[in-house]
Amino acid sequence: MFRFARLTSIAALAGLVLSAGTTARELKNTAEVLRPPPSINVFRRFDIDAAKLFAFYSEVLGFRALGTFSDVGAGGVSRFRAGAQELKFTRRVDDRAYADGGVRDATGLRLLTFFFPDEQPLVARFEQHGYAKPQFRTLAGRRVALVDDPDGQAVELVIEGAQPEAAYNRIEVGLTVSNLDKSRDFYRSFVGLEELAPREDPLFNTTVYGFRHGTVTINLRHFGGTLPRDTGSGGIQYVVSDVDSVNELAIKRGVTIETPLSNLSGYQLRTVWLNDPDGVTNYFAQTGGAPAGGAGGTRRGGGPGAPAPR
Repeated sequence: MFRFARLTSIAALAGLVLSAGTTARELKNTAEVLRPPPSINVFRRFDIDAAKLFAFYSEVLGFRALGTFSDVGAGGVSRFRAGAQELKFTRRVDDRAYADGGVRDATGLRLLTFFFPDEQPLVARFEQHGYAKPQFRTLAGRRVALVDDPDGQAVELVIEGAQPEAAYNRIEVGLTVSNLDKSRDFYRSFVGLEELAPREDPLFNTTVYGFRHGTVTINLRHFGGTLPRDTGSGGIQYVVSDVDSVNELAIKRGVTIETPLSNLSGYQLRTVWLNDPDGVTNYFAQTGGAPAGGAGGTRRGGGPGAPAPR
């Protein structure tokens, strides 16, 4: 279990103080209580030298490093600003499943997509730091390259070019799923994200089913129903205003609860950890404390500025 650094920025980012007597309310889906964008973050668990991984995301990709929570377990949690949302990195833990390989080789979080205005400065940074030159090609009218980060995570680089600044503030999270119907229903009906029109993906020669909230799009791809399960390499965090209602909806819908609803003592943080149909962590975090009589105790999750889960 983690210990946590003091969360000094939580109130500024998504503060909601629950008054005594607050009760959970009926939800159609969890999007009804998502905080205004950005309210989705992404976390990664890694298994290599941290300095090399962090240099890739900061010096090569150009993402701004945020505060590091150094007094938590598994080596701490480091955070980077990627557009309007955070990427969170922590060490692998023993109670999750991991599978090597690329997007087609296992279910789980298999791809991160980032957007950039210019190709040449990005290529120059790769070469400057000793990485192979990304091989960009034109697909569906835009320049795209697929690379691996130092930990073996597939990263898609997309050059938008001559777009408003908001075009580069978004990211896409690629999940490989074993059952499209079940996963589409989970992200559409339970999470309540906006379902986009399916599109053909020439990079992986498959159809992508996208679900969007603000500047984050979760993309589902399917390459068969018998792939190994990777439940540990990454997951998704939602910042919400009413986590008790999310918990009630999960129970009502029969969603797998990974870690039950509880408070992080001393940190005004209340979370519930859920699994999507392939075991990918979807955890919901509310800042501001618990309702009167709410559960207490030590937790292993984080709020918008808090550590990623173990």
